[in-house]
Amino acid sequence: MTVEQFIRDGYVVVRDAIDPDTAAACRDMIWDALSGEGVTRDPTTWTRPVVRVNCPDSEPFVAAGTSPALWTAYDELIGPGRWTRRRGVGGTIPVRFPSEEYPGDVGWHIEGSYPVGAGYWANVRSRARGLLALFLFSDVGPDDAPTRLALGSHLAMPRILAPAGEAGMSGERSIAGVRPSVLCRTAVHATGRAGDVILCHPFIVHTATWPHRGITARMMAQPGIEVLDGFAIDGSDPSPVAQAIVTGLRATD
Repeated sequence: MTVEQFIRDGYVVVRDAIDPDTAAACRDMIWDALSGEGVTRDPTTWTRPVVRVNCPDSEPFVAAGTSPALWTAYDELIGPGRWTRRRGVGGTIPVRFPSEEYPGDVGWHIEGSYPVGAGYWANVRSRARGLLALFLFSDVGPDDAPTRLALGSHLAMPRILAPAGEAGMSGERSIAGVRPSVLCRTAVHATGRAGDVILCHPFIVHTATWPHRGITARMMAQPGIEVLDGFAIDGSDPSPVAQAIVTGLRATD
């Protein structure tokens, strides 16, 4: 993992953050959760392009969420003692199935960090969110509807969020301020082997993709790594997340 890449591109990949046996056990638990939605390993039950389930909190997910490699990465990107430890992984898992059908949740956005009304908002200090983590519990190739990340897009967002001050704004409103050129940047896909985890800057612009032309279910959790107090943006915060925000604020392009 390189800090320089994270600040420049907005993400890093921690390969083999979760061991194969743990990833396999997590997949089994996800299938168990899907059974409550009438979905099994039988492809004839895969009648929807995406089914969302809450991330289980059973032992395999505890092991995944407390991976030493990930905790070391959180310390490096956010700062030791600044992020909130949780039992397990957290968040939801949008399980995507082979399908040409439009799933209805495709669109460029940044993640909201804290609830306001019926939605989630973000502010320039990234209150409540230190990272967006993409946990790959299944192998994800280019045909498996991988999440698409706009490289360097996190550097454009601070200048959009800053005028909204501490209150912030909704993710939908923030993305409306993005210049078309930002979305024309080189994009990368969140692909890899089961057990890889992609750690993204909280302001990276990203989207789900479709169709899923693979052969099996794509299983990926997408929790936020919590930082209650956000980041200082006056240049005093040494964390790479804060450095990227300040770099974006100071940019003149």
